[in-house]
Amino acid sequence: MILNGALDLLFPPHCVACGALGTWLCEGCTAAIVRQPSPSCVHCGRLSNSARCRRCQDIPTRLASVNSYGVYRQPLRKAIYDLKYGGMQVLAEPLAELLANAWVATGYTCDIIMPVPLYKARERQRGYNQSALLGRALSRSLGVPCSCDCLERARNTPPQVGLSRSERHANMADAFRCRHTLVGKRVLLVDDVCTTAATLEACAAALQAAGAGELRGLTLARALVRTHTQ
Repeated sequence: MILNGALDLLFPPHCVACGALGTWLCEGCTAAIVRQPSPSCVHCGRLSNSARCRRCQDIPTRLASVNSYGVYRQPLRKAIYDLKYGGMQVLAEPLAELLANAWVATGYTCDIIMPVPLYKARERQRGYNQSALLGRALSRSLGVPCSCDCLERARNTPPQVGLSRSERHANMADAFRCRHTLVGKRVLLVDDVCTTAATLEACAAALQAAGAGELRGLTLARALVRTHTQ
C-alpha cells in the first residue's frame, strides 16, 4: 500500500482516454462508452430477441449467451488496447467493474469464472494474460471463484484479425483443452473483445467435453460484425 501511494505521487493516475488526472478511466469517458445492444445475437452482436439472429440461425452454439459492456469503439477501445498491449495492468480493476455491471444487469448466475487463456509462449512474451487479470478482478467484485489453470490453449493459433467468420471458427477449432472435470458447473467465460464468438465457442467446446453445465460469455467490448463477414 505504501509503495502504491509512492508510485501514485511519482506517476499520478490519469485517464488513458482523455488524460484527466485522478483516475485511470474517468467518469466522463466511462459515460461516453457506446453500450452493447441488448438483447443481442451470440454470434454477430446485433440486436436480437433470440440467442441467434436470423442471419446466424444456421450456426450452432454451445453458449447460452454472450454479453458485453460496450461496443468496440473509443474510448473503450483505447482502454482495452492499453491493458492488452501497453502494460497498463492497473486498468484491470476499473475495467472489471464495467464487466461486473454488465453481468449483474443480466440477472444470470454462475459457479465459476474462467478467463480465456493465452498460449503459454505468448503469455510469457507479454508478461501477463489480460483476460486473467480481468477474471481475477471480476471474481473479487462478484465473490465468485476464478480459475486460471483449468482451461488451457493447446496450440498457438494465428491472429484472428482480417479473417472472416467461418475462417475465425476454423482457426480456433480444437484450440483449447480442459484439465479438470466440471460436471454440472455453470461457467462464465471472460475475455476482452468478442467479434464472432469463435474463441468463446472453442473454449465452450472444451468445457462441454469436461462435463460443464450452462456456459455463458462476458466481454468488455463487442466488435460488431459487418454483413459480408457473416
